[in-house]
Amino acid sequence: MTTQSILLILATLTLVGCNRDADARTVDASPLVSVDVATVTSGNASQSVVATGVFGSRDEIPLSFKIGGVIARVMVDEGTSVQKGQLLASLDLREIDAMVDKARVGMDKAERDAARVKRLAADSVATTVQAQDAMSAFDAARADYATARVNREYATIVAPENGIVLTRHATPGTTIGAGMPVLTMGGSARGRVLRVGVPDRDVLRVRVGDAALVHFDAMPNTTYRGTVTLLGQSANTRTGTYAVEIALRGADALPAGLVGHAAIAARATSTAALLPVDALLEADADSALVYTVGTSEPLIAQPHHVRITQLIGDNAAVTGLENGARVITRGAPYVTRGARVRIAAPTVVAAARERGK
Repeated sequence: MTTQSILLILATLTLVGCNRDADARTVDASPLVSVDVATVTSGNASQSVVATGVFGSRDEIPLSFKIGGVIARVMVDEGTSVQKGQLLASLDLREIDAMVDKARVGMDKAERDAARVKRLAADSVATTVQAQDAMSAFDAARADYATARVNREYATIVAPENGIVLTRHATPGTTIGAGMPVLTMGGSARGRVLRVGVPDRDVLRVRVGDAALVHFDAMPNTTYRGTVTLLGQSANTRTGTYAVEIALRGADALPAGLVGHAAIAARATSTAALLPVDALLEADADSALVYTVGTSEPLIAQPHHVRITQLIGDNAAVTGLENGARVITRGAPYVTRGARVRIAAPTVVAAARERGK
């Protein structure tokens, strides 16, 4: 190697060293960003159970005739408010009244026959067995008459309690069988509820007494508070969901049939990392960016992408950070990757807060 080549290599190394020293001086001279930090802690996190259903009476009562016949009158329509004891519908009573008359005539005849056989038995003309049979025939005829009268009574439909007609299934002139519904009525005795269907993956997290927030499509800017009052113990065979009833406060004036959406504050099922929402940057749907710093000098900001699972008051439950990590809160928008920071006022996130506080 010539002397000229050696001198060229030494000059190059000297230049590289000078550049490194200049870079170090530039980093050391970079301004410190004053920030606050918070320590990530673990706490209970639970996503609300969200379900959709229909608002209406807790008791939906199907009303029908005890016997079949031709419907003569239906005096109410859907949406009609009714009072207890109000006549709602009736059958054509001509045939039914004739059956009552026939039963009464049969009972009167059986009573006369029983009395005559009893006198003959007293004169030893009829036997004791004949007298007993005649009395049995009279008892049977009397029971037939009582049955006919009950059928006559239930040939009309009256409201069993105050409420509202939800559905009208038949019209006058229709021939209907015994027990087939003519009207469906929503009773008011036990109030009205939002009835929703909850899938099996969520039903074990819901308990009677859980709080719920409800809003309706017809009133998107109004929120009603409610409480879970009933939890179904078996799934609907058609939908595979479990019935949950939510009693609402201040919703008595709402009409039945409104579609409502409920968010039920269910039990926590997991432990998550909690940090202040002030630490979240560039939030997009359920993802966000946070900056962390270590514990040794110099303090260098490092970016981390996290997924937001739930907002709990001023904190956010996230995945992607370990418990104990220190995240930058105040001053985070002014920080970039690798920036040197100075902690102004350290704070600590409250650990494991109760849901709803």
